[in-house]
Amino acid sequence: GAPCKAIVNVGDLVKVGQKIGEQQGYISCNVHSSVSGKVKAIKQHEVSGGSSLCIIIENDFKGELHESVKPKGNLEDLSKDEIIEIIKEAGIVGMGGATFPSHVKLSPPPDANIDTVILNGAECEPYLTADHRLMIENPEDVVFGLKVLMKVLNVKKGFIGIEANKPDA
Repeated sequence: GAPCKAIVNVGDLVKVGQKIGEQQGYISCNVHSSVSGKVKAIKQHEVSGGSSLCIIIENDFKGELHESVKPKGNLEDLSKDEIIEIIKEAGIVGMGGATFPSHVKLSPPPDANIDTVILNGAECEPYLTADHRLMIENPEDVVFGLKVLMKVLNVKKGFIGIEANKPDA
């Protein structure tokens, strides 16, 4: 995909959730700070077998939230396009190695015939437990996420795939 452009400068103070990188193409995504602190550098850095522009932030450990981190409305009141824009602005991407932008995944061709959404809650490696823990500790969030996807894709059926050896999920 296309790279993103840094929209902060060295020396800037940033907060958690603040947009620090702006998408530069359709197959691209915004990037937000995961910590509050001071931007120390903006440089190319080795990541996942390649190189990418990285914004290095010195964590101040205050965890101050940016004012843009707030609810965007009730799901029932939001349109498909508004939800996709929220996802796009938030920089939400797939968790696979390609980090494919979710707003692209949720914009199928108009003639696509989609009738079901399946959330994959099965980990691909024996010692991975992130999906399992999320389903146990935050099941309401998982179900809400499924409802969001179902609304965006205008489908009536949604399933959560859970491994047979994870009955507690």
